[in-house]
Amino acid sequence: MSLTRRDFATRSALTGAGVALAGSVGALATAPNALASTETEGTDDEHGHGGVGYGPLLPDPDGILALPAGFSYRVITYSGRTKLESGEYTPSNHDGTATFDGPRGTTLLVNNHELGGPRANWPHPVPLTEGLVYDPAASGGCTVVEVRPGGEVAEWVGIAGTATNCAGGATSWNTWLTCEETEDKAGSNGMTKDHGYVFEVDPADRRANRDPKPVKALGRYAHEAVVIDPRRGHAYLTEDASGPNGLFYRWTPPEGFRHGRGRLRTLADDAGRLEAFKCFDSGGKFVDDLSRATKTGTVYGVDWVEVPDRDAKTVSVRKQFTDGQVTRARKLEGMWWADGGAYVVSSFARDESPGKPHDGQVWFYDPKRRTLTLKVLLGVNPDPSADGAFDGPDNITVSPYGGLVIAEDGDGVQHLFGATDSGRTYPIARNELNTGTEEEPEYSEMTGVTFSPDGRTLYANIQTPGIMLAITGPWKRQKRR
Repeated sequence: MSLTRRDFATRSALTGAGVALAGSVGALATAPNALASTETEGTDDEHGHGGVGYGPLLPDPDGILALPAGFSYRVITYSGRTKLESGEYTPSNHDGTATFDGPRGTTLLVNNHELGGPRANWPHPVPLTEGLVYDPAASGGCTVVEVRPGGEVAEWVGIAGTATNCAGGATSWNTWLTCEETEDKAGSNGMTKDHGYVFEVDPADRRANRDPKPVKALGRYAHEAVVIDPRRGHAYLTEDASGPNGLFYRWTPPEGFRHGRGRLRTLADDAGRLEAFKCFDSGGKFVDDLSRATKTGTVYGVDWVEVPDRDAKTVSVRKQFTDGQVTRARKLEGMWWADGGAYVVSSFARDESPGKPHDGQVWFYDPKRRTLTLKVLLGVNPDPSADGAFDGPDNITVSPYGGLVIAEDGDGVQHLFGATDSGRTYPIARNELNTGTEEEPEYSEMTGVTFSPDGRTLYANIQTPGIMLAITGPWKRQKRR
Protein backbone atom coordinates (compact mmCIF):
# COMPACT_ATOMS: atom_id res chain seq x y z
CA MET A 1 0.00 0.00 0.00
CA SER A 2 1.38 3.41 -0.96
CA LEU A 3 2.08 6.01 1.69
CA THR A 4 -0.11 8.97 0.78
CA ARG A 5 0.97 12.60 0.83
CA ARG A 6 -1.55 13.29 3.61
CA ASP A 7 -0.22 10.35 5.68
CA PHE A 8 3.33 11.61 5.36
CA ALA A 9 2.46 15.24 6.10
CA THR A 10 0.77 14.11 9.34
CA ARG A 11 3.76 11.97 10.33
CA SER A 12 6.19 14.77 9.49
CA ALA A 13 4.39 17.08 11.90
CA LEU A 14 4.79 14.47 14.62
CA THR A 15 8.43 13.59 14.03
CA GLY A 16 9.80 17.06 13.30
CA ALA A 17 12.37 18.14 10.76
CA GLY A 18 15.46 18.47 12.96
CA VAL A 19 18.14 21.12 12.82
CA ALA A 20 20.36 22.52 10.12
CA LEU A 21 23.95 21.48 9.67
CA ALA A 22 26.31 24.17 10.87
CA GLY A 23 29.71 24.61 12.41
CA SER A 24 33.09 23.47 11.17
CA VAL A 25 33.53 21.70 7.87
CA GLY A 26 33.75 17.98 8.38
CA ALA A 27 31.68 17.99 11.56
CA LEU A 28 29.24 15.15 12.00
CA ALA A 29 25.79 15.81 13.35
CA THR A 30 23.10 13.51 14.62
CA ALA A 31 19.54 14.73 14.42
CA PRO A 32 17.42 15.90 16.04
CA ASN A 33 18.38 18.13 18.98
CA ALA A 34 22.02 19.09 18.54
CA LEU A 35 24.84 19.88 16.19
CA ALA A 36 28.03 18.01 16.88
CA SER A 37 31.69 18.75 17.06
CA THR A 38 34.64 16.45 17.52
CA GLU A 39 35.54 16.17 21.19
CA THR A 40 38.50 14.36 22.72
CA GLU A 41 39.09 16.12 26.01
CA GLY A 42 37.94 15.36 29.51
CA THR A 43 39.30 14.96 33.03
CA ASP A 44 36.80 12.90 35.03
CA ASP A 45 38.45 9.46 35.19
CA GLU A 46 41.77 7.73 35.64
CA HIS A 47 42.54 7.93 31.94
CA GLY A 48 41.83 11.65 31.73
CA HIS A 49 38.70 11.50 29.59
CA GLY A 50 35.56 12.53 31.39
CA GLY A 51 33.68 13.94 28.40
CA VAL A 52 32.62 12.35 25.16
CA GLY A 53 34.94 9.71 23.80
CA TYR A 54 38.15 8.33 25.24
CA GLY A 55 40.70 11.06 24.75
CA PRO A 56 43.33 11.66 22.06
CA LEU A 57 44.85 8.84 20.04
CA LEU A 58 48.40 7.83 20.96
CA PRO A 59 50.86 6.79 18.25
CA ASP A 60 51.54 3.05 18.02
CA PRO A 61 55.25 2.13 18.25
CA ASP A 62 54.48 -0.92 16.08
CA GLY A 63 52.93 1.27 13.39
CA ILE A 64 49.57 -0.49 13.11
CA LEU A 65 46.83 1.17 15.19
CA ALA A 66 46.73 4.33 17.30
CA LEU A 67 44.38 4.10 20.30
CA PRO A 68 43.43 6.21 23.33
CA ALA A 69 45.25 5.75 26.63
CA GLY A 70 44.18 2.58 28.44
CA PHE A 71 43.25 0.75 25.22
CA SER A 72 45.15 -2.01 23.45
CA TYR A 73 44.77 -4.19 20.38
CA ARG A 74 45.64 -7.72 19.41
CA VAL A 75 46.22 -9.03 15.89
CA ILE A 76 43.80 -11.92 15.26
CA THR A 77 44.54 -12.66 11.60
CA TYR A 78 47.07 -11.18 9.19
CA SER A 79 47.00 -12.03 5.49
CA GLY A 80 50.19 -13.74 4.33
CA ARG A 81 51.32 -14.36 7.94
CA THR A 82 48.65 -16.27 9.85
CA LYS A 83 47.36 -19.55 8.46
CA LEU A 84 44.09 -21.42 8.12
CA GLU A 85 43.57 -24.85 9.64
CA SER A 86 44.37 -26.25 6.18
CA GLY A 87 47.85 -24.68 6.28
CA GLU A 88 47.11 -22.02 3.66
CA TYR A 89 47.60 -18.34 4.41
CA THR A 90 44.78 -16.10 5.60
CA PRO A 91 43.22 -14.47 2.51
CA SER A 92 43.65 -10.72 1.98
CA ASN A 93 41.35 -7.72 1.72
CA HIS A 94 39.29 -8.10 4.88
CA ASP A 95 35.88 -6.43 4.74
CA GLY A 96 32.51 -6.93 6.45
CA THR A 97 32.57 -8.93 9.69
CA ALA A 98 30.09 -10.15 12.31
CA THR A 99 30.48 -11.93 15.65
CA PHE A 100 28.53 -14.84 17.11
CA ASP A 101 28.60 -16.82 20.35
CA GLY A 102 30.41 -20.08 19.69
CA PRO A 103 30.60 -23.33 21.65
CA ARG A 104 32.46 -23.61 24.98
CA GLY A 105 32.90 -19.87 25.43
CA THR A 106 34.40 -19.18 22.02
CA THR A 107 33.61 -16.23 19.78
CA LEU A 108 33.00 -16.95 16.10
CA LEU A 109 33.59 -14.26 13.48
CA VAL A 110 32.72 -14.43 9.81
CA ASN A 111 35.02 -12.24 7.72
CA ASN A 112 34.41 -11.23 4.11
CA HIS A 113 37.34 -10.96 1.69
CA GLU A 114 36.75 -8.33 -0.98
CA LEU A 115 38.66 -9.97 -3.81
CA GLY A 116 37.40 -9.51 -7.37
CA GLY A 117 38.39 -10.85 -10.76
CA PRO A 118 40.59 -13.86 -11.57
CA ARG A 119 42.44 -15.66 -8.81
CA ALA A 120 45.79 -14.95 -10.46
CA ASN A 121 45.33 -11.27 -9.57
CA TRP A 122 45.82 -11.95 -5.86
CA PRO A 123 48.67 -13.54 -3.91
CA HIS A 124 46.27 -14.75 -1.20
CA PRO A 125 42.78 -15.50 -2.57
CA VAL A 126 40.27 -17.50 -0.55
CA PRO A 127 41.40 -21.15 -0.86
CA LEU A 128 39.17 -23.42 -2.96
CA THR A 129 38.17 -25.77 -0.16
CA GLU A 130 36.42 -28.87 -1.48
CA GLY A 131 32.65 -28.66 -1.28
CA LEU A 132 32.60 -24.94 -0.45
CA VAL A 133 33.24 -23.50 -3.93
CA TYR A 134 30.66 -21.64 -6.03
CA ASP A 135 32.85 -20.60 -8.98
CA PRO A 136 36.43 -21.95 -9.08
CA ALA A 137 37.51 -18.94 -11.15
CA ALA A 138 36.57 -16.37 -8.48
CA SER A 139 38.93 -15.05 -5.79
CA GLY A 140 36.69 -14.00 -2.95
CA GLY A 141 34.60 -15.55 -0.22
CA CYS A 142 34.71 -15.49 3.54
CA THR A 143 36.50 -17.21 6.38
CA VAL A 144 35.30 -18.19 9.84
CA VAL A 145 37.56 -17.19 12.73
CA GLU A 146 37.25 -18.84 16.13
CA VAL A 147 38.70 -16.98 19.11
CA ARG A 148 38.96 -19.25 22.15
CA PRO A 149 38.81 -18.15 25.81
CA GLY A 150 42.53 -18.77 26.24
CA GLY A 151 43.36 -16.56 23.26
CA GLU A 152 44.00 -19.30 20.69
CA VAL A 153 42.74 -18.58 17.18
CA ALA A 154 41.59 -20.97 14.45
CA GLU A 155 40.42 -20.02 10.95
CA TRP A 156 38.79 -21.93 8.14
CA VAL A 157 36.94 -21.25 4.88
CA GLY A 158 33.19 -20.57 5.08
CA ILE A 159 32.62 -20.10 1.35
CA ALA A 160 34.96 -19.78 -1.64
CA GLY A 161 34.65 -18.96 -5.32
CA THR A 162 32.58 -15.83 -4.84
CA ALA A 163 33.58 -12.33 -5.93
CA THR A 164 34.17 -8.97 -4.23
CA ASN A 165 32.55 -9.95 -0.94
CA CYS A 166 31.84 -6.63 0.73
CA ALA A 167 29.82 -5.55 3.79
CA GLY A 168 27.20 -8.30 4.14
CA GLY A 169 25.12 -8.67 7.27
CA ALA A 170 24.23 -10.94 10.20
CA THR A 171 20.83 -12.56 10.70
CA SER A 172 18.77 -12.97 13.85
CA TRP A 173 19.12 -16.76 13.45
CA ASN A 174 22.91 -16.44 13.78
CA THR A 175 24.10 -16.86 10.21
CA TRP A 176 25.98 -14.51 7.91
CA LEU A 177 24.81 -13.14 4.56
CA THR A 178 27.83 -12.42 2.38
CA CYS A 179 27.24 -10.00 -0.49
CA GLU A 180 28.99 -9.83 -3.87
CA GLU A 181 29.68 -6.24 -4.94
CA THR A 182 29.91 -7.00 -8.65
CA GLU A 183 27.80 -7.62 -11.74
CA ASP A 184 30.26 -9.96 -13.51
CA LYS A 185 28.53 -12.61 -15.59
CA ALA A 186 29.83 -15.95 -16.80
CA GLY A 187 32.37 -15.32 -19.54
CA SER A 188 33.37 -11.85 -18.30
CA ASN A 189 36.40 -10.98 -16.17
CA GLY A 190 37.40 -14.64 -16.15
CA MET A 191 34.27 -15.85 -14.36
CA THR A 192 32.58 -19.18 -15.16
CA LYS A 193 29.29 -18.36 -13.37
CA ASP A 194 27.13 -15.28 -12.93
CA HIS A 195 27.95 -13.13 -9.88
CA GLY A 196 26.30 -10.32 -7.94
CA TYR A 197 24.38 -12.43 -5.43
CA VAL A 198 23.91 -12.97 -1.71
CA PHE A 199 25.02 -16.26 -0.10
CA GLU A 200 24.30 -17.56 3.40
CA VAL A 201 27.15 -18.84 5.59
CA ASP A 202 26.64 -20.66 8.89
CA PRO A 203 29.59 -20.05 11.24
CA ALA A 204 28.57 -22.87 13.60
CA ASP A 205 27.82 -25.66 11.10
CA ARG A 206 30.41 -26.36 8.44
CA ARG A 207 28.22 -28.96 6.77
CA ALA A 208 25.50 -26.36 6.15
CA ASN A 209 27.90 -24.41 3.91
CA ARG A 210 28.56 -27.21 1.44
CA ASP A 211 27.43 -26.79 -2.18
CA PRO A 212 26.97 -22.99 -2.03
CA LYS A 213 23.82 -21.68 -3.64
CA PRO A 214 23.11 -18.00 -4.31
CA VAL A 215 19.89 -16.54 -2.92
CA LYS A 216 18.71 -15.30 -6.29
CA ALA A 217 15.43 -14.04 -4.85
CA LEU A 218 17.41 -11.11 -3.38
CA GLY A 219 18.50 -9.99 -6.86
CA ARG A 220 21.72 -9.75 -8.86
CA TYR A 221 23.49 -6.40 -8.63
CA ALA A 222 26.47 -4.77 -6.88
CA HIS A 223 25.40 -5.77 -3.38
CA GLU A 224 26.98 -4.01 -0.43
CA ALA A 225 25.10 -4.79 2.79
CA VAL A 226 21.95 -6.54 3.97
CA VAL A 227 19.88 -6.54 7.17
CA ILE A 228 16.79 -8.52 8.12
CA ASP A 229 13.78 -7.07 9.91
CA PRO A 230 13.30 -9.76 12.60
CA ARG A 231 9.65 -8.83 13.12
CA ARG A 232 8.36 -8.52 9.58
CA GLY A 233 10.86 -10.72 7.75
CA HIS A 234 11.83 -8.14 5.14
CA ALA A 235 15.40 -7.96 3.89
CA TYR A 236 16.87 -4.51 3.20
CA LEU A 237 19.82 -4.27 0.84
CA THR A 238 22.18 -1.54 -0.38
CA GLU A 239 23.80 -1.21 -3.79
CA ASP A 240 27.19 0.44 -4.25
CA ALA A 241 27.15 1.54 -7.88
CA SER A 242 27.26 4.57 -10.14
CA GLY A 243 26.28 5.51 -13.68
CA PRO A 244 23.45 5.79 -12.55
CA ASN A 245 23.73 5.84 -8.78
CA GLY A 246 22.66 2.77 -6.83
CA LEU A 247 19.42 1.94 -5.04
CA PHE A 248 18.09 0.88 -1.66
CA TYR A 249 16.05 -2.32 -1.88
CA ARG A 250 13.45 -4.18 0.13
CA TRP A 251 12.69 -7.89 -0.31
CA THR A 252 9.34 -9.12 0.99
CA PRO A 253 9.20 -12.87 1.63
CA PRO A 254 6.45 -14.96 0.05
CA GLU A 255 3.35 -15.67 2.11
CA GLY A 256 3.93 -18.37 4.69
CA PHE A 257 7.75 -18.21 4.54
CA ARG A 258 9.55 -18.31 7.88
CA HIS A 259 13.20 -17.40 8.27
CA GLY A 260 15.67 -19.79 9.84
CA ARG A 261 18.96 -21.56 9.32
CA GLY A 262 19.31 -22.68 5.70
CA ARG A 263 15.83 -21.63 4.63
CA LEU A 264 16.89 -18.85 2.27
CA ARG A 265 18.61 -21.34 -0.03
CA THR A 266 15.31 -23.24 -0.40
CA LEU A 267 13.60 -20.24 -2.02
CA ALA A 268 12.69 -20.18 -5.70
CA ASP A 269 14.72 -17.69 -7.73
CA ASP A 270 11.68 -15.41 -8.08
CA ALA A 271 10.28 -15.91 -4.58
CA GLY A 272 8.82 -12.92 -2.81
CA ARG A 273 8.95 -9.37 -4.11
CA LEU A 274 12.05 -7.23 -4.68
CA GLU A 275 11.48 -3.47 -4.74
CA ALA A 276 13.51 -0.27 -4.90
CA PHE A 277 12.73 2.78 -2.82
CA LYS A 278 11.15 6.03 -3.94
CA CYS A 279 11.29 9.04 -1.60
CA PHE A 280 9.26 12.22 -1.37
CA ASP A 281 9.39 15.21 0.92
CA SER A 282 6.71 16.53 3.30
CA GLY A 283 5.13 18.47 0.47
CA GLY A 284 4.77 15.34 -1.62
CA LYS A 285 7.57 16.27 -4.04
CA PHE A 286 9.59 13.39 -5.48
CA VAL A 287 13.25 13.22 -4.33
CA ASP A 288 15.52 11.94 -7.11
CA ASP A 289 18.70 11.47 -5.03
CA LEU A 290 19.58 11.43 -1.33
CA SER A 291 22.27 14.05 -1.93
CA ARG A 292 19.42 16.59 -2.09
CA ALA A 293 19.24 16.53 1.71
CA THR A 294 21.38 19.28 3.24
CA LYS A 295 20.19 19.24 6.86
CA THR A 296 20.28 16.58 9.51
CA GLY A 297 16.78 15.73 10.61
CA THR A 298 15.46 15.77 7.05
CA VAL A 299 12.61 13.26 6.85
CA TYR A 300 11.40 11.62 3.64
CA GLY A 301 8.42 9.38 3.09
CA VAL A 302 9.19 6.10 1.33
CA ASP A 303 7.30 4.13 -1.30
CA TRP A 304 8.51 0.93 -2.93
CA VAL A 305 8.60 0.15 -6.66
CA GLU A 306 8.85 -3.45 -7.90
CA VAL A 307 11.99 -4.50 -9.78
CA PRO A 308 11.08 -5.76 -13.31
CA ASP A 309 13.95 -8.27 -13.72
CA ARG A 310 15.73 -8.99 -10.46
CA ASP A 311 18.30 -11.31 -12.09
CA ALA A 312 19.37 -8.53 -14.49
CA LYS A 313 19.51 -10.90 -17.45
CA THR A 314 20.11 -8.13 -19.99
CA VAL A 315 19.98 -4.80 -18.09
CA SER A 316 21.40 -3.94 -14.65
CA VAL A 317 18.67 -3.66 -12.05
CA ARG A 318 19.31 0.02 -11.31
CA LYS A 319 19.11 0.80 -15.05
CA GLN A 320 15.67 -0.78 -15.38
CA PHE A 321 14.09 2.36 -13.89
CA THR A 322 13.62 5.70 -15.61
CA ASP A 323 14.14 9.07 -13.97
CA GLY A 324 11.25 9.78 -11.63
CA GLN A 325 10.57 6.14 -10.78
CA VAL A 326 13.08 5.63 -7.95
CA THR A 327 15.41 7.54 -5.62
CA ARG A 328 19.15 7.02 -6.01
CA ALA A 329 22.25 7.61 -3.87
CA ARG A 330 26.00 7.36 -4.39
CA LYS A 331 27.86 4.61 -2.58
CA LEU A 332 25.13 3.08 -0.50
CA GLU A 333 27.35 1.12 1.86
CA GLY A 334 27.09 -0.40 5.34
CA MET A 335 23.90 -1.05 7.30
CA TRP A 336 22.99 -2.12 10.81
CA TRP A 337 19.64 -3.15 12.24
CA ALA A 338 18.84 -1.54 15.62
CA ASP A 339 16.18 0.59 17.29
CA GLY A 340 13.47 -1.07 15.21
CA GLY A 341 14.92 -0.04 11.85
CA ALA A 342 17.93 0.11 9.57
CA TYR A 343 20.83 2.54 9.76
CA VAL A 344 22.00 3.08 6.17
CA VAL A 345 25.23 4.72 4.94
CA SER A 346 25.77 6.80 1.81
CA SER A 347 29.54 7.26 1.76
CA PHE A 348 29.90 10.46 -0.27
CA ALA A 349 28.45 12.49 -3.14
CA ARG A 350 30.27 14.46 -5.80
CA ASP A 351 29.63 15.33 -9.46
CA GLU A 352 27.86 12.01 -10.08
CA SER A 353 25.06 13.17 -7.77
CA PRO A 354 22.60 16.01 -8.47
CA GLY A 355 22.53 17.48 -4.95
CA LYS A 356 25.09 19.14 -2.71
CA PRO A 357 28.48 17.39 -2.31
CA HIS A 358 29.10 15.73 1.03
CA ASP A 359 31.54 13.33 2.66
CA GLY A 360 29.02 10.99 4.21
CA GLN A 361 25.46 10.46 5.34
CA VAL A 362 23.86 8.00 7.73
CA TRP A 363 20.11 7.56 7.39
CA PHE A 364 17.61 5.69 9.54
CA TYR A 365 14.77 3.82 7.86
CA ASP A 366 11.75 3.27 10.10
CA PRO A 367 9.63 0.47 8.60
CA LYS A 368 6.69 1.19 10.90
CA ARG A 369 6.39 4.83 9.83
CA ARG A 370 7.89 4.20 6.38
CA THR A 371 10.16 7.19 6.79
CA LEU A 372 13.83 7.83 6.11
CA THR A 373 15.55 10.32 8.45
CA LEU A 374 18.99 11.86 7.95
CA LYS A 375 20.88 11.21 11.19
CA VAL A 376 24.47 11.97 10.19
CA LEU A 377 25.92 14.40 7.66
CA LEU A 378 29.61 15.06 7.06
CA GLY A 379 30.65 18.12 5.13
CA VAL A 380 33.35 17.87 2.48
CA ASN A 381 36.69 17.35 4.21
CA PRO A 382 39.06 20.06 2.89
CA ASP A 383 42.25 18.20 3.90
CA PRO A 384 41.87 14.41 4.31
CA SER A 385 45.62 14.07 4.89
CA ALA A 386 45.34 15.95 8.19
CA ASP A 387 44.20 14.08 11.27
CA GLY A 388 41.04 15.33 12.92
CA ALA A 389 38.13 15.44 10.50
CA PHE A 390 36.26 12.33 9.38
CA ASP A 391 35.04 11.41 5.89
CA GLY A 392 33.79 8.48 3.85
CA PRO A 393 31.78 6.36 6.34
CA ASP A 394 31.44 2.75 5.23
CA ASN A 395 30.92 -0.21 7.60
CA ILE A 396 28.87 0.75 10.63
CA THR A 397 27.64 -0.75 13.89
CA VAL A 398 25.51 0.37 16.80
CA SER A 399 27.52 0.45 20.02
CA PRO A 400 26.36 -1.25 23.24
CA TYR A 401 27.70 1.90 24.92
CA GLY A 402 25.43 4.22 22.96
CA GLY A 403 25.54 5.80 19.53
CA LEU A 404 27.32 4.55 16.44
CA VAL A 405 30.78 3.28 15.62
CA ILE A 406 31.83 3.94 12.02
CA ALA A 407 34.72 2.73 9.87
CA GLU A 408 36.24 5.28 7.50
CA ASP A 409 36.77 4.59 3.79
CA GLY A 410 37.76 8.06 2.72
CA ASP A 411 40.90 9.78 1.50
CA GLY A 412 44.05 10.24 3.53
CA VAL A 413 43.94 9.31 7.23
CA GLN A 414 41.58 6.44 8.11
CA HIS A 415 39.79 6.04 11.45
CA LEU A 416 37.27 4.22 13.50
CA PHE A 417 35.15 6.93 15.06
CA GLY A 418 32.10 7.18 17.25
CA ALA A 419 29.04 9.39 17.23
CA THR A 420 26.83 9.82 20.29
CA ASP A 421 23.04 9.97 20.17
CA SER A 422 23.21 13.74 20.56
CA GLY A 423 25.76 14.18 17.81
CA ARG A 424 29.19 14.38 19.43
CA THR A 425 31.90 12.63 17.49
CA TYR A 426 35.14 11.21 18.78
CA PRO A 427 38.05 9.12 17.48
CA ILE A 428 38.44 5.51 18.57
CA ALA A 429 41.36 4.33 16.43
CA ARG A 430 43.58 5.43 13.56
CA ASN A 431 45.22 3.20 10.97
CA GLU A 432 48.99 3.82 11.14
CA LEU A 433 50.06 1.10 8.68
CA ASN A 434 51.55 3.10 5.81
CA THR A 435 51.36 1.09 2.58
CA GLY A 436 52.81 3.96 0.52
CA THR A 437 56.04 5.87 1.00
CA GLU A 438 57.23 8.39 3.57
CA GLU A 439 56.85 11.16 0.99
CA GLU A 440 53.44 9.94 -0.22
CA PRO A 441 51.84 7.91 2.58
CA GLU A 442 48.80 5.71 1.93
CA TYR A 443 46.50 4.20 4.50
CA SER A 444 43.96 1.49 3.77
CA GLU A 445 40.34 1.83 4.75
CA MET A 446 39.04 0.42 8.03
CA THR A 447 36.34 -2.25 7.72
CA GLY A 448 34.39 -4.91 9.59
CA VAL A 449 33.61 -2.90 12.71
CA THR A 450 31.60 -5.03 15.15
CA PHE A 451 31.48 -5.72 18.88
CA SER A 452 31.80 -9.15 20.45
CA PRO A 453 28.52 -10.62 21.73
CA ASP A 454 29.43 -9.62 25.31
CA GLY A 455 30.32 -6.06 24.23
CA ARG A 456 33.83 -6.16 25.71
CA THR A 457 35.83 -6.35 22.48
CA LEU A 458 35.57 -4.22 19.35
CA TYR A 459 36.71 -6.08 16.27
CA ALA A 460 37.78 -4.21 13.14
CA ASN A 461 39.90 -4.75 10.06
CA ILE A 462 42.54 -2.92 8.09
CA GLN A 463 41.47 -3.99 4.63
CA THR A 464 44.90 -3.96 2.96
CA PRO A 465 46.86 -6.16 3.37
CA GLY A 466 44.14 -7.74 5.49
CA ILE A 467 44.45 -7.55 9.29
CA MET A 468 41.76 -8.41 11.84
CA LEU A 469 42.21 -6.61 15.17
CA ALA A 470 40.60 -7.04 18.57
CA ILE A 471 40.41 -3.78 20.57
CA THR A 472 39.86 -3.76 24.32
CA GLY A 473 39.91 -1.07 26.96
CA PRO A 474 37.84 0.97 29.42
CA TRP A 475 34.63 1.20 27.40
CA LYS A 476 32.01 3.46 28.94
CA ARG A 477 28.51 4.68 28.28
CA GLN A 478 28.74 7.81 26.10
CA LYS A 479 27.03 10.88 27.45
CA ARG A 480 24.34 12.72 25.50
CA ARG A 481 26.08 16.09 25.30
